[in-house]
Amino acid sequence: MSDLRLIHLTYAGAGKPDASVEFDPALTVIYGASDTGKSFIADSVQYMLGGSNLELVAEAEGYSQILLGLRLPDGSALTLLRVPHNNTIHIYREDLRRLVIRPADAQVTAVHTARSKNSLSLFLLGELGLTELKIRKNDAGGTRGLALSDLVHLSVIPETRMVDPLSPVLHSGATSGKTAAASVVRLLLTGDGDPDVDTGPNAGQRRVNKGKIALLDQIIVDLQVKLTTQENVTELRARQARLQASIDEHSSTLRIITDRHLNVVTDRMRVAEELAGLESRLAEVGDLVSRFLLLEAQYQSDLARLEMVTEAGSILGYFRVGTCVFCGAEPEHQNPGHGEHETTQLHIAVQSEAAKTSALLIDLLPTIQDLRTQFDDLSARRASLIEGTTQIDEEIAAAEQLLAPMRERMEATLQARSSVERALELHERIDELEERRSRLDREGAGPTTRSAEYLSNRTLSPFNDTLRRTLEAWKVPSVESAEYDQYAMDVRAGGRHRATRGKGVRSVLHSAFTIALAKYCLDNSRPHPGFVVLDSPVVTYRGPLSEDVDEDVALTSNVVDHFYRDMLNFPGQAVIIENGDPPADVISQARIYRFAGTGSSRPGFFPTRAAGD
Repeated sequence: MSDLRLIHLTYAGAGKPDASVEFDPALTVIYGASDTGKSFIADSVQYMLGGSNLELVAEAEGYSQILLGLRLPDGSALTLLRVPHNNTIHIYREDLRRLVIRPADAQVTAVHTARSKNSLSLFLLGELGLTELKIRKNDAGGTRGLALSDLVHLSVIPETRMVDPLSPVLHSGATSGKTAAASVVRLLLTGDGDPDVDTGPNAGQRRVNKGKIALLDQIIVDLQVKLTTQENVTELRARQARLQASIDEHSSTLRIITDRHLNVVTDRMRVAEELAGLESRLAEVGDLVSRFLLLEAQYQSDLARLEMVTEAGSILGYFRVGTCVFCGAEPEHQNPGHGEHETTQLHIAVQSEAAKTSALLIDLLPTIQDLRTQFDDLSARRASLIEGTTQIDEEIAAAEQLLAPMRERMEATLQARSSVERALELHERIDELEERRSRLDREGAGPTTRSAEYLSNRTLSPFNDTLRRTLEAWKVPSVESAEYDQYAMDVRAGGRHRATRGKGVRSVLHSAFTIALAKYCLDNSRPHPGFVVLDSPVVTYRGPLSEDVDEDVALTSNVVDHFYRDMLNFPGQAVIIENGDPPADVISQARIYRFAGTGSSRPGFFPTRAAGD
């Protein structure tokens, strides 16, 4: 960890119960009734970090010490002690949360001046490793050291500043402070301080630089000729976003139609496979029916022949026992085993054969009937599948008719996006060359065309992306294309500067700017205290029927819920002070203080009811 963390804020006094809140390393939410001391917490944090004035509330009477616990970058605890209306800050290298009576480990002054050698600003900046950084303080290029107040101003936002039309980066409306404010923003976004002014290059170096500038000017002109559009970077990014949205929409529709086409083709293949199997089975069953019909005919023929043999034997008397039809001998005169046995055995054999053939025929007929039923069922299924195949083929054709124009539109949109990306690349290249030319100008090679405090689009665009993603995560309406306008030193969203919006949107844009700046600095290892304290960031307090509804835009509870849930993923430490209740899922994941007013277990910051919210 290379930044600070707030541990606690405590008011202590002899004979007084301690008034304290402990801050979570990630997210702390303090909410509840108005006039319970919530805003006083933000004012006190700002005061303990070098603020010059703190308006005490009535409930603070009798409290003689203000304690602010800090966690330093090396993990050690630190307690700052300040007596109200006193500029001396006592430093203790331990976590203290009660009335302190022992001597301090060190003493510093809360006020930072150019001649300060022992100030809180220098002490904490030294702990953060930022004492060597300088910022520009005037148009002439004069510099001063970075002060703690420069960072606190951008990370601790009381309610009065949250709704103030004044730019989030300015301390006041005075023109004299604009150069320093712009320099602080540049330092946070780039990580680089302003160099001390020197005498510049010598005459020979200036001549070389002039030649470089002329060459750069020619290259810049050549690149500008290649631009096929008059749109600036912001407009191109807006069109890129629209094209990307169109691509996403077309991709979704194409995916749906393609999936449907794939499903139908899969069904077609399945039906074709089933048809092939049916054709094979039909041929097999048909062949079996033909064979079994031949076998039936053979059985019928055999039975007919046997019946003919029986009838012939009856007519000729072959099968009667008695006088031999051949020799006329009576049975008693016939030799043993003569015709009686032969004719009887022949009769029995004919009857046995006829019975066996009849049994076979009886068994065969149900089989033939079953095969014919199977053949009919298979034929009906085949006809049904053929009919279904026709319908599936029509669905495939319909899907392909839809896919063709959509693929053409997708190709056109992709080409348009590629054109925009090429234009953005040209703008980026031009910005790089202009920045290089600007450096040569600052070295004294020629007249400057852009003030030294301005940032290039290449530097500013990533921060603007973070700002836009923050507002999108909060689902804030009517603030599209949000960006930091460094020339106006204000946040612009929805085509309007923050100063021209209603106070509800001013609060949201100020909060989003503060959070986005912290995210960008923490994610990119830029200088930052590591924490933010926001008082009334998304919903400003409004008494019943005492004010008009903000006509700019209505901030719904949906925005508030998305704001809190996004803050759960904040990379640093956040303290949110609000009136309304946070969502239940946020309450379960953050440190929560609910000030409910008189008669509750926690009426406010002080044990008795406080004012100043």
